[in-house]
Amino acid sequence: MPRRTTRPADTTAFTDFVAHASASPEVVGLVLSGSHAREGMATAHSDHDVYVITADGRTVTPAALLDGRRSAALDVMRLSLSEFRTRGLPGGTDPWDRYAFVHSRVLLDRLDGTITRLVAEKAALGAPEAHRLVRSELDAYINSLYRSVKSHRDARPAVAHLDAAESVPYLLTVVFALHQRVRPYNKYLLWELEHHPLGAPEWAADVLFPQLRLIVADGDPATQRALFATVERAARQAGHASVLDSWGADIDLLRPRSR
Repeated sequence: MPRRTTRPADTTAFTDFVAHASASPEVVGLVLSGSHAREGMATAHSDHDVYVITADGRTVTPAALLDGRRSAALDVMRLSLSEFRTRGLPGGTDPWDRYAFVHSRVLLDRLDGTITRLVAEKAALGAPEAHRLVRSELDAYINSLYRSVKSHRDARPAVAHLDAAESVPYLLTVVFALHQRVRPYNKYLLWELEHHPLGAPEWAADVLFPQLRLIVADGDPATQRALFATVERAARQAGHASVLDSWGADIDLLRPRSR
C-alpha cells in the first residue's frame, strides 16, 4: 500500500498578500498565526491565518485588504492598532483568541517593536494573571469533577460522563496556567505537549494525553481521581491550598481510593 504524504499548501497567494499588505502605508503590522506558524502542523488543507494591524484612524483600500477575507489559502483578520492591543486579553475583545498569538510569527512591525511586544504579552500569562486564573479554574474543575464522581457513586454513569468531559477544559487551563502558559486549542494540545513540554513528567504528552482521552471516552472515575491527585499536588505546591481546602471533607471523594 503506498505511503500517504502531506502536500504542502500553495503559498503563492500568501506571499503575494504579504507583499501587497507590506507595501500599504496604512499597515503597521502583520502577524501569522494558525498551523503555518507551528512547525509540522500545516497540511495541504491549511490556510494562512494573518492578522493585519492598521494605524488608528486610517482607511485601508478595501480592494487591497478585505476585512475577514477568506479563501482556501488565506484567512485575513484586519484590526486597528487599538483593537489589536486588547485582542485576546481578559476584558478585551475575543479573549478566546489568546492562544492564536502563542508561537505566532511577526511578519511586519513598523512601530519599533510595538507589535512584537504586544504579541509577546498575549502569548504568555503574567504571574498575577496566572495566579488568578488557576484559582478560578481550579474551583470550576473541582466542581465538575465532584459532580461526576458523585454521579458515578450514585450509579448514574451517563451523566457522570458528561460532567467528566466538562471538567477537562478547566483542568487544562489550570495545568497550563500553573506554568504561566496559555491553554492551547484542542487541535494543538498534543503538538504543544510534545514540542513545548511543561517540564514535569506527570504532564508529558504520553502521560497526560492518554488520561484525558480515557476521561472524555467514558468518564472513568479511577482515571479522574488519579489525575486529580496530580493536580492537587501541583496546586498546593504553587500556593493554592486555600481553594482546595474550601471544599472541606467533600474533596476526599475526589482522591484515589486506598486499596
